[in-house]
Amino acid sequence: MEKDFIFGIHPIIEAIDAGKTIDKVFIQNGLLGDNIKKLKIKLSQAGIYIKYVPIEKLNRLTKKNHQGACAFLSPVQFFSIEDVIPQLFEEGKMPFVLILDHLTDVRNFGAICRTAEITGVDVIVIPEEGSSPINSDSVKTSAGAIFNLKICKEKNLLKVLDYLKLSGIKVVCATEKTDKLIYEENLIPPIAIIVGNEERGISKELLKNADANLKLPILGKIESLNVSVACGVFLYEVVRQNLKLS
Repeated sequence: MEKDFIFGIHPIIEAIDAGKTIDKVFIQNGLLGDNIKKLKIKLSQAGIYIKYVPIEKLNRLTKKNHQGACAFLSPVQFFSIEDVIPQLFEEGKMPFVLILDHLTDVRNFGAICRTAEITGVDVIVIPEEGSSPINSDSVKTSAGAIFNLKICKEKNLLKVLDYLKLSGIKVVCATEKTDKLIYEENLIPPIAIIVGNEERGISKELLKNADANLKLPILGKIESLNVSVACGVFLYEVVRQNLKLS
């Protein structure tokens, strides 16, 4: 597989011009000059996320001359949720959406992609900032399933939630912060399932604005499941209800 990083201002510009899919770009704090200005313009035009970091972070990534810039390549193409949802409806499908609220572990992300593909998820939504990188490890853990999914990278998950609800899609959070069990809710598509960060869970804003917050029954002493396992249970409950309906 193609390497996951590109270092240097000019190589990054060339990658953008060549149509490479770039996940995000690290730029050294306080870096000035015409070349870096040109790079920032290119990144802005392409809608690529920029994160400003100390030079030490770039030095840890590579011993080569990075010129204060590092681009993270993505093995997949990114889509816009506002393009994908109308297309699914036009195709006669009832959208099955999975939203990952700042999931950070690459292996969890890959495992979830694998389960999502098997259970018929149409699109996975991730935030532009603060989510797991999509790289060769993601692809390997997903067993290649990631290539069969549409991935939408969005700036604001709350706006995505509002858009989905306005589109007639029920939005459900998978969370232990509720008394309602997963089996007590209609999960027939069109449906969007939200799962949260490994440590913090789902943000308060998303929990507050979702149509329903649901939990899995916990019968043992451990209070929670691994996020990829919990996600799998939720996705298969959608499948179970849909199969029962048909």
